[in-house]
Amino acid sequence: MKQPFEAVLFDLDGTLIDSLADLAAAVNQALEKAGFAPHPVDAYRLMVGDGAPVLVQRALPPSARDPQAIHRLCDAFETYYADHYTDHSRPYEGIVELLDALADKGLATAVLSNKPHAATLRCVSTLLPGHRFAAVLGAREGVARKPDPAGALEAAALLGIAPERFVYLGDSGLDMQTATAAGMLAVGALWGFRGEAELRDAGAHLLVRHPLALLAHL
Repeated sequence: MKQPFEAVLFDLDGTLIDSLADLAAAVNQALEKAGFAPHPVDAYRLMVGDGAPVLVQRALPPSARDPQAIHRLCDAFETYYADHYTDHSRPYEGIVELLDALADKGLATAVLSNKPHAATLRCVSTLLPGHRFAAVLGAREGVARKPDPAGALEAAALLGIAPERFVYLGDSGLDMQTATAAGMLAVGALWGFRGEAELRDAGAHLLVRHPLALLAHL
């Protein structure tokens, strides 16, 4: 009998890797350099997920969110983050074991992030070495970001697997919206940056409390 799913598409930050402390440090460094107050690390749980320009816009005071300030802060953030993205970031407990189990089962895996594409490639290759993803896609010019399904559908096309044969695992409402728009099974990761209520409200089909719990649904 053919298994119901053939591939798993992962969000990156808050799903595969716990990167909150490094993201917060990079934005706070850029804020302080520009003369603005930093935010507590936990405050960034609700700021991340929509890409670097939106992240720094949310971090700036409302009165300072002009295009030039956002551009300068985004450049400073990305410059600092490129040198410090592994200071504290690590795969979540159980992620490495999950990836190994999926490989043993013969399921394909891919990554889709709103993080800039080059940073996404660096994070995956450095923090998850030895794991062969069939595709790793970050934010790129000309490709709409999540929750638009364009990136998810591109991943499906690259793998040659129909979207309905994908499980999409992510930690935010944005991810759940992306998954459902692409016709994939939307699975919410409860260990990530956001919470259960957001995942349910955004249409999660399933919620899992530990990465290895996903295996029971495959």
